[in-house]
Amino acid sequence: MTDLQIADDTAERAYWEGWQRSWDRQQGWYLPDREERFRVMIDLVEAVGGPAPRILDLACGTASITERLLARLPQAASVGVDLDPALLQIAEGHFRGDQRLTLVTADLRDPDWAAALPEGPFDAVLTATALHWLDTDTLLRLYRDLTGLLRPGGVFLNADHCPQPGTPLLNAVHKTFEERRQLAESADGVLTWAQWWQAAAADPRLAEAVAARSAVYRDHKDGDTHTAEWNIERLVDAGFREAGLAWRSVSDAMFVAVR
Repeated sequence: MTDLQIADDTAERAYWEGWQRSWDRQQGWYLPDREERFRVMIDLVEAVGGPAPRILDLACGTASITERLLARLPQAASVGVDLDPALLQIAEGHFRGDQRLTLVTADLRDPDWAAALPEGPFDAVLTATALHWLDTDTLLRLYRDLTGLLRPGGVFLNADHCPQPGTPLLNAVHKTFEERRQLAESADGVLTWAQWWQAAAADPRLAEAVAARSAVYRDHKDGDTHTAEWNIERLVDAGFREAGLAWRSVSDAMFVAVR
């Protein structure tokens, strides 16, 4: 490889690394404990799958979960599935040449979405702050789908928005605190969701994928939000042997289900 090729390769890696870190920072603006929930998630994956688990990164986005998984467990393998062409483009660029990650485009709202996946089973299915976009009927069908993708003893882990309706005073105090934190971080240059997408649309290399994203999500509607307890009960109803709480903050929770 010539010096020019090395320089080009270094610049290419830096470009995608920049977008990956920008995404992480934007997500952290909303989720200050994001890395903590990832740590707990991967702790459980290692406990169940050992040093070389095979995982499904569900609604993977830029594959942030996979990045943490592979840094911690270098022998792991991941299949990342998402519908968003812009986020998948960033993931593809960031993981270019890494054979441990396979990226798949599929719509979780499609009952046949799993047909696009490589053959299973998986040791774990992992997802974060994504499934709350689904309506209740689609989410329940997805839970049933996952029982057929995991090996016996495998786990499903979902970290998402799970409000606690029984603690309105605590919820209000926490909301005020988070708004103050976000205001301070915005002053320090952290982008909001809308600002991040504006920046991506202005990048010539991402503009086409961002435009395609608008078409993909043309009919998108907000999903249904449920408590952690509701999700735990529904996972058992879907066929998991047991389910429980793995991590909790005031507004979010991570629950785990064992196949």
